[in-house]
Amino acid sequence: MNPTLIGIAGGSGSGKSTVARRIADALSRSRVAFVDMDAYYRDHPHHSMDERRRINWDHPDAFDLDLLAEHVGALRRGLAIDKPIYDFVTHRRSEAVVRIESADVVVLDGILLLVDERVRAACDVKVYVDTDPDIRLVRRIRRDMAVRGRPLEEILDQYLTTVQPMHQQFVEPSKRHADLIIPHGGENAVATDLLVAMIRRRLTTTDV
Repeated sequence: MNPTLIGIAGGSGSGKSTVARRIADALSRSRVAFVDMDAYYRDHPHHSMDERRRINWDHPDAFDLDLLAEHVGALRRGLAIDKPIYDFVTHRRSEAVVRIESADVVVLDGILLLVDERVRAACDVKVYVDTDPDIRLVRRIRRDMAVRGRPLEEILDQYLTTVQPMHQQFVEPSKRHADLIIPHGGENAVATDLLVAMIRRRLTTTDV
């Protein structure tokens, strides 16, 4: 049985992870696997820390899209993958990996998930989480300071120089590829419930 692949895209801090968690909670009887696009950032071992900080991490070229597409295709066929681990503090890919077994439902999430045609084609349901820019910025500041240890000045500089313009150039336009747009982020329980109901129908149909 081929798994159902759910692709969740949206701007940084839009609530993609919240939607993914709610899917997992609602489908507790089914096996759910998660793959975050952030794990597929390219490694730059020959760059200094200052050079890595200045890389445009919000451009599609920052990701190893070939590896991501390969792994998504493998999961689609019911195969396991070795997902990379990315360290946001050092801006480096770890030598370790995480074994991800294919499941009844595979949830993929990432800001640029709907940009790559190969990844889009593999997804059974494509979702875009749409949240106001000011809310996304506040969430990004809180996350980067608390989890990634970054100073406020660096966060704001990155937001103005790369995050915001790349969102307008790549992330926002990718919304046209979505089957379902969830406004107000992960707090939109009605839209999330509709998504879960859609997934359950697919699982029921597949099991017949």
